[in-house]
Amino acid sequence: MVIGLFAMLFLLIGFGVSIWLAMGMSGMAFIFLRGEVSLRVLASQMISGIDSTTLVAIPLFILAGNLMNVTGVTTRLARFADFFVGQFRAGLAYVSIVVSVIMAGVSGSAVADASSVSAVLHPIMRQRGYDDGYAAAINISSAVIGPIIPPSVPMIFIGVISGISIGRLFLGGIVPGFLMAAFLWVVSTIEAHRKGYPRVAVKRSGREFLVLLRDTFLAVLAPVFVISGVVFGFVTLVEVAAITNVYILVLAVLVYRTINLQGVFTVFRNTAVFSASIMAIFAVVGLYQYIVASEQLGNQVFTLIQRLDLGRNGFLALTMVFFLVMGCILDAIPVMLIFFPVLLPIAINLGIDPTHFGVITVLNLMIGLLTPPIGVLLFVQTRISGMKFSDLLRALRPHTLALFAVLILITYVPQLVLWIPNLVF
Repeated sequence: MVIGLFAMLFLLIGFGVSIWLAMGMSGMAFIFLRGEVSLRVLASQMISGIDSTTLVAIPLFILAGNLMNVTGVTTRLARFADFFVGQFRAGLAYVSIVVSVIMAGVSGSAVADASSVSAVLHPIMRQRGYDDGYAAAINISSAVIGPIIPPSVPMIFIGVISGISIGRLFLGGIVPGFLMAAFLWVVSTIEAHRKGYPRVAVKRSGREFLVLLRDTFLAVLAPVFVISGVVFGFVTLVEVAAITNVYILVLAVLVYRTINLQGVFTVFRNTAVFSASIMAIFAVVGLYQYIVASEQLGNQVFTLIQRLDLGRNGFLALTMVFFLVMGCILDAIPVMLIFFPVLLPIAINLGIDPTHFGVITVLNLMIGLLTPPIGVLLFVQTRISGMKFSDLLRALRPHTLALFAVLILITYVPQLVLWIPNLVF
C-alpha cells in the first residue's frame, strides 16, 4: 500500500497539483483506505508536524534574506567584491561567488540568493561582455552555497525532524560550502579563459576602498551575528534569527535609508505567504511520518539493505543516487522530511555520523535545484535572464559537475564535514 501512496503522490504532482496539496490528498486517501476514518487522527498528526518552536526560525531567516535583498545590501556587497576581483578575466563570476558566500550567512535559502544576486549581477555581466549562459550558470550554481554555509533553512528542517544538533549541522556545512566556492571558482576561471573574456582595466583608489568599506562593513556583520550566536550559545536559534532581523531593519531604515514603511510591509507580506507554504508542507508531512511509522517502512528498508549487503560505502552510494533522482522529480523539502527519518537509523547502524549524513543529504537535494524538471533555480534564472531552458542547462553542465565532485568528496571523506563540529562540540 505504501507504493500506492507514493504512486498517487507522483500522479497528482504530474497533473500540476501543488506539492503540499498532493501530499495531503494522498496521505488522507491512504489513511481512509486503511480504515482510519477519524478526522481526529488527521488533525493531530498534522498539528504534530508543525509542533516545534525551532520552526519559528525558518520564516525569520527567510525574512532576513528578503530584507537584505530589497534594501540594497546585495548591491553594496557586489561593489565591494568587485573592487578586489572585478579586474580579472572571470572577475564578475568571482564576485557572484563571494556575494553568495556572504549572503549564505544570512538567508540560508538558495532561491533568495539566486534571485537577488542574479538580478544585480546579470545585467552588469552583460555590459562587460559575458554571454548569458556563462553569467546565468555561475549566478545560480553559486546560489546553491546558500543552504550549505550556516545558517541553513534545510538543515533546520533536518534538525527538527531528526533531533540532530542544528549547531553541529550548521558547522558541518562550513568546509563543504567553501569547497563548493573553490570548485566553482576554478570552473569559472577555465570557462572564462576558454571563451577569451578580456581583463577589465580599472583604477583603484584608497578613498574608493574606504567608501565601499563604510557601506558594506555593517552589512557583513549580520552573518557574523548569526554564526557566532549559534556556535557560542549566547542565544537560541530563534532568538538569533529575530535579532538579525532587527539589526537589518535598523540598518536599512536608519543607516542606508533604502526602504520605507510600505516596503517593510511588502517584505513582511511576501515572507508570510512563502512561510505559510512551507508550514503547510510540514503539516502534511506529519501525515506521511505517521504512515511511515505505522507501516514500519524503516524496518522494511533496513531489511532490504541487510539483504543487499551493501556496507557503509555502498549504502552511501545508493542513498546519494536515490536523493539525486528524487531531487529531480520532487521538491527538496518533502523529500528530506519524508525519507531522511527513514534512512537515518540505517546510516547510524552502519557507523555513519548523523551530522555527516545530514549535510550530504542537504547538498544532494540542493543540487536538485539545478536539475530538470523541478529545478526551481532553473525557472528563476530563465525569468531573470530571458534564456531558453535548454541553453541554460547546457551552460550549467561544468558547474553541476563541480558540485557533484564536492558531493562525492564530502561523502567519502567525512572529516571534511565533521572537523569543525568536533572541534566546537
